[in-house]
Amino acid sequence: MGKAQVGSLAPGRVVGDGRYRLLAQFGVDERGDAHLWRARDGQLKRDVALTLLVGDPADPEAARLARRTLERATHASKFGHGGVARVLDVLALGSGVTSGEGLLGVVVAEWTKGSDLVDLVAQRPVAPAAAARMVQALAEAVEQAHQNGLVLGLDHPQRLRLTPSGALKLAFPGPLPEATLRDDVKALGAVLYLLLTGRWALPGGPPAIPAAPMTPQGRIVPPRQLVPTVPADLSSLAVRTIEDGGNGGIRTSAAILRVLGQVAEEEERTQLIKAVGGDPAEAEGTVWTTKKPVKDVARRRKLALGVTVLVVATVVILAWGGLMLINVFQGDSKATGPTINVAAPPASSQPAGQPPAPSSPAQQPPPSVGAGVKPQSVAVYNPSGKGDNTTRAKYAIDGKAETVWRTEKYKQQLPAVKPGVGLIVVFKDPINLSQVKIAGGTPGTKVEIRSATEKNPNLADTKVVGNGDVTGADTTIALAQPAQGEYFIVWITQLGDADGQYMTEIGDVSFLPAG
Repeated sequence: MGKAQVGSLAPGRVVGDGRYRLLAQFGVDERGDAHLWRARDGQLKRDVALTLLVGDPADPEAARLARRTLERATHASKFGHGGVARVLDVLALGSGVTSGEGLLGVVVAEWTKGSDLVDLVAQRPVAPAAAARMVQALAEAVEQAHQNGLVLGLDHPQRLRLTPSGALKLAFPGPLPEATLRDDVKALGAVLYLLLTGRWALPGGPPAIPAAPMTPQGRIVPPRQLVPTVPADLSSLAVRTIEDGGNGGIRTSAAILRVLGQVAEEEERTQLIKAVGGDPAEAEGTVWTTKKPVKDVARRRKLALGVTVLVVATVVILAWGGLMLINVFQGDSKATGPTINVAAPPASSQPAGQPPAPSSPAQQPPPSVGAGVKPQSVAVYNPSGKGDNTTRAKYAIDGKAETVWRTEKYKQQLPAVKPGVGLIVVFKDPINLSQVKIAGGTPGTKVEIRSATEKNPNLADTKVVGNGDVTGADTTIALAQPAQGEYFIVWITQLGDADGQYMTEIGDVSFLPAG
């Protein structure tokens, strides 16, 4: 392969019998002289991803290796999964590629919209929870491919892209001739390591990404030693997946999925605020910890409830004693003294035609959050994973602004970590939605109201019907025109500020139909 041939791969050049015009280069996998480009299909008028195998057609060994890659890519064209770009065509010498192009073959795949993985980690690592979800989605693709006997060849970060829904996708298929199933598994560990630390832990990475540091014994330094906020489980998972030696290694994508599932479940169950002894209701969605504090949370909740009951009982007794003393000094309580209603009579006991007696401020019920149609169910909507604090989603529609659902705390603002997060509600029957009211929302939050046609839609299949900024205690988002449907999403595109980090909490959401 001559330098002139490599240099001729420039934007504007047309390859593949004059069909594909090169637009921009997205990386080079130097291990197989695979150049990764975005191109324009002149026949179908769409963008595609090209893996260009560069080499000298007169070199028999290079030609042999290229043929092996093209054979694997042809097999992959029959594989369908959301985590892998669909292979559209495979071009070989004499079949779409001419010997004068300086190419040994071309793999054509659908173009993956989104962002470059290298750009994603260039400034700072990804939050651990988001990293786990990203790898979880990619591991599902690897597991399904391996069950079909296919090697994906995702052990190079520039072959991956982050989709608008926050999922990692193999955007430039074309496994190297020597790539094995084990290489795919090690790649999952390396991708997790990269997201957590910004370092690449396998040979042959791009120059733009620093290599993972090694210990004097030649082992990979765990992510937790580089970024102390990384949970121990995730740190161990990355290292055990990458390294080959030892009995504790992880060898299959199924094992990775099990560990990631356990970590995600543990996170939802055991996140606590950093301030020891704080309100457990404020604890979820902040930091990673172990199982032990969960017992402490339950114990503190019981203690807080007992103290509250004791305080209320004491106040009632003192108030009753004080009023009795007043009656003693004022004389006949029937004539001048106040009357203590230990239990207010039910509404049905009021005489017909008479309004109920006004109650004191202490007896007034909390203000109503807002009238509307109550959803049948609510869940956290996060196309890239399990979501943020899924067990608290119910508090967003319970009619109480004081019970909240909140996102996790992030070090980066959306969409750097992921495109967004939100709540999806399901109504028993279709409603004609006109307004959405958010009570107790975090100021600075930006939301979109989206309509959907199913309970677990792809973000691209939903429609924005309204948007607004959360300004404080109560926010009303009026739709431009009423939207008919059973499924609606409150989609957060910008989080509120949380002491230098980013988080949003929502007290309650009301859905008001058109009049």
